[in-house]
Amino acid sequence: TQARTIDFRLNGRRVSTEVSSEQTLVSMLESRFKLRGARESCGQGLCGCCTVNVNSEPVSACLYPAIFVDGAAVETIEGLGSEEALDPVQQAFVDTGAFQCGFCTPGFVMMTKRLLKQTSAPSDDEIRHYLVGNLCRCSAYPEIIEAVKLAAARLAEKEGGFEPQAGSPVS
Repeated sequence: TQARTIDFRLNGRRVSTEVSSEQTLVSMLESRFKLRGARESCGQGLCGCCTVNVNSEPVSACLYPAIFVDGAAVETIEGLGSEEALDPVQQAFVDTGAFQCGFCTPGFVMMTKRLLKQTSAPSDDEIRHYLVGNLCRCSAYPEIIEAVKLAAARLAEKEGGFEPQAGSPVS
């Protein structure tokens, strides 16, 4: 197979690299950029561990051809927050203990970020429905639901005018 040079934005930074036509996005992120947050687990796009955003849309990077990101904007878990201050969604996952082994956590965080852009205060059922494509083998699901609700509350509070409801994670 022939290699081709692609240019794209990776976590806000312009980058360029060579990829082959059969290389997946998750493979390219790890081999070329040493980014290991998106992880290949099932290799079939069924578990969500490899979720990254391409042009603000979540994709299964284990199936997504790397060549398709030419000219696109790619955001990975490594592009969120900083060592000094985690992204509010990352912090909510830490604060609620919404992980055990942590293998699936980056995918859940990336999907939660997208969910909260679409729905500022999702119900438990909306959270479950949206995250149905993400699997946690350690079964931290109750904590994950709690983390999503906490992140939603914190983001709403940050934007102003938020009044916590009785029984909400911030009351």
